[in-house]
Amino acid sequence: MRADCVGLATGDRSWTAAPCDLGALEAGRPRWVLWSASSTPLLPLRPRRVWDLAAVHKVLYGGRRDDPVAVWAAAHELPVPAHHAGGLMLLDAALSPLEGYLVPVRVDGSLHPDAAELADPVRWAELALVVQARQEAALRQLPDPRADPGGPPLRVVTAWAESAAALLCAELEADGLPIDVREANRLVEAVIGNGDRAVRDAPVVQLLRGDDVDLRNPSSVRDALLRLGIDVPDTRSWRLEAYRQAHPLVDALLTWRKAERVATTYGFGWLEQNVRGGRLRGDWSAADGGAGRMTATAGLHSLPAELRPAVAAEPGHLLVRADLGQVEPRVLAAVSGDRGFALAAAEDDLYTPVAATLGVDRPTAKIAVLAAMYGQTSGAAGQALKQMEQTYPTALAFLRAAEEAGRVGNDVRTHGGRLVRVGTGGVGRFTRNAVVQGAAAELFKAWAAVVRNGLGDGQIVLCLHDELLLHVPAEQAQAAVALLHGALERTAGHWARGSGVRFVADVAVVHRWSDAKG
Repeated sequence: MRADCVGLATGDRSWTAAPCDLGALEAGRPRWVLWSASSTPLLPLRPRRVWDLAAVHKVLYGGRRDDPVAVWAAAHELPVPAHHAGGLMLLDAALSPLEGYLVPVRVDGSLHPDAAELADPVRWAELALVVQARQEAALRQLPDPRADPGGPPLRVVTAWAESAAALLCAELEADGLPIDVREANRLVEAVIGNGDRAVRDAPVVQLLRGDDVDLRNPSSVRDALLRLGIDVPDTRSWRLEAYRQAHPLVDALLTWRKAERVATTYGFGWLEQNVRGGRLRGDWSAADGGAGRMTATAGLHSLPAELRPAVAAEPGHLLVRADLGQVEPRVLAAVSGDRGFALAAAEDDLYTPVAATLGVDRPTAKIAVLAAMYGQTSGAAGQALKQMEQTYPTALAFLRAAEEAGRVGNDVRTHGGRLVRVGTGGVGRFTRNAVVQGAAAELFKAWAAVVRNGLGDGQIVLCLHDELLLHVPAEQAQAAVALLHGALERTAGHWARGSGVRFVADVAVVHRWSDAKG
């Protein structure tokens, strides 16, 4: 990778390794090397191809620290120093030669905490290139897990996709999610009224008929239900749903909880704090601390269904929503190499052929697949899991191996190469699911990266687990639909090469997010 065709940046300073015009540089489609997209002022340039050292560091080495000191240490197989408390300390730095340049490193070879200030921009950029080369070499040493490898190594493709996701997060923060503010305020008011807590509690309190119950205390609510003959181990909403018809209190309680959640988390204060310029804005992370899913604040990943109608396209635009169908079971089929399970994944609905093979109905087949991935062993799930063991032994052996690794405290790697750290405690169920959920996250981000680069005037405005939401000019909506399908086919064709697994997406063009089914 030549230094004169790579854009580099850090903190509030940006540069290239050699003087040139930034517009011309991006037109040449280089792969920009960044210490971290989250701290790099590249907007509104929006380069298409990046290598984010912090993002790739997390893939290779796991953990939560991704600052330059930690990234440098890992790339050079050095112990990671403690966080720097601040303050420039020149006495413990030494200027040492590195590939013909002088860069500030400590006498033990670790990067000085103030290296970005000690080095001039070009030397700091060259330093980033050294780390990039070491990271890429480390990725290429990892085995390619695909049944039929071809093209660039999968681990390197993962680095590209994770880097693109980090850049996409910066763009999601800058662009925000389009919100119909008037409709949002109307919806909030419809759910919580004037915000008076006593008024919100009244329908439930009336049904309690003088019973002294703290509605915000799960133990108190459980005791009240028990006095009515409803014995439940906890009061989670999904558990109470089965008792909605058993007593009017349960229905009232579930309705109250929705209003309570909106009032306490998504009320008028939430709108005032997080909506600016007609867009809902929050902080984004390209990879959580576990298996690597994208995460967001400000309710972007947990917006209640009651408020989704407020997510609306701006005039002259449409929303295009795409949701990967049954992605985790399909990922399991691909990464485990189970040929029988891959045959099922060739269908639009994976659970139908699984049901036929197991000799059960579709709901039971779905329970069986979910039980396999999440390690459920009791009740109907346990029986379904035994059937899965017999019918799809390769897939189940893959999951058991991951679970055993976690149980004894061994780290695991996902299909794309992300290191999932377990630690000394050992959590088998976590690793059993992490190798599937983490791989699904990698496929999703690779898909999102391809879509991002093909959108033209459109924007990706939301990444929600397995779902992409695009905001595009109305005349480009059908082109965006074709792009989503084509990008998924190309991405899966490389990511799952040789597996025979088919990946599908449900795509809809709508004015409001709530108009999309699913």
